[in-house]
Amino acid sequence: MFSPEGPSLRELAVQALSSVERGYDLLAPKFDHTPFRTPDSVLDAVGAALEGMGPFGTGLDLCCGTGAGVDVLTRVCRGRVTGVDFSAGMLRVARARTFGPQVSYVRADVRALPFAPAFDLVVSFGAFGHFLPRELPDLFARVRSVLRPGGAFVFPVVAPPRPLSWAYWMLLGFDAVMRVRNAVWRPPFVMYYRAFRLGEVRRELERAGLTVELTALPEFGQRRDGSPRVRMVVARRPAGQPAAGSVNS
Repeated sequence: MFSPEGPSLRELAVQALSSVERGYDLLAPKFDHTPFRTPDSVLDAVGAALEGMGPFGTGLDLCCGTGAGVDVLTRVCRGRVTGVDFSAGMLRVARARTFGPQVSYVRADVRALPFAPAFDLVVSFGAFGHFLPRELPDLFARVRSVLRPGGAFVFPVVAPPRPLSWAYWMLLGFDAVMRVRNAVWRPPFVMYYRAFRLGEVRRELERAGLTVELTALPEFGQRRDGSPRVRMVVARRPAGQPAAGSVNS
């Protein structure tokens, strides 16, 4: 499952018994050699779709980690690109990459984004399992608040595994282990793969004042029922919306 350059089982255990922030600080040097990093195939497919929608001005990578999404943004944005993450270790790895002088990184909790409405495109890759469903309304409201009118919030969503498939049981088992871990150990480590459901996410995006479109990523084909295996969510801040918006505290 992991390459020889990836973390050992002991290192993963130490990470899992830490807070989310400390865990990623520890994992950062080897993160790109784990399955937790978004695959290049997904990054490239989203990048190709964005090239067809762009070009864009300024871009923000939400929960940027080691900078894989920043790389996508530099291909489709003409202006400055910013990565934001709360792990100092992950940002240290990201800063070591050479994406150009137009790229900068900010350490911050995305639930309290320290930006004005300055971005034409916000992306996120593989981060939503770290947010509880009750946190999504405030998170999406904050994303809307940093988008310029007409700007877009874009992220890929993989179709859930079919019930009773091996992938279904694997994710169910992982979430069960994490819930038991968080019931008996502190600090909690929020990482649930089955909590991010597209229907609920779409409703919360719309409640945050964003208009939502779903675009299939054809590179990944279709499931047996004809539905896409991977979709790209495009949530836009309507052009007529005022620059300032309320965010629940």
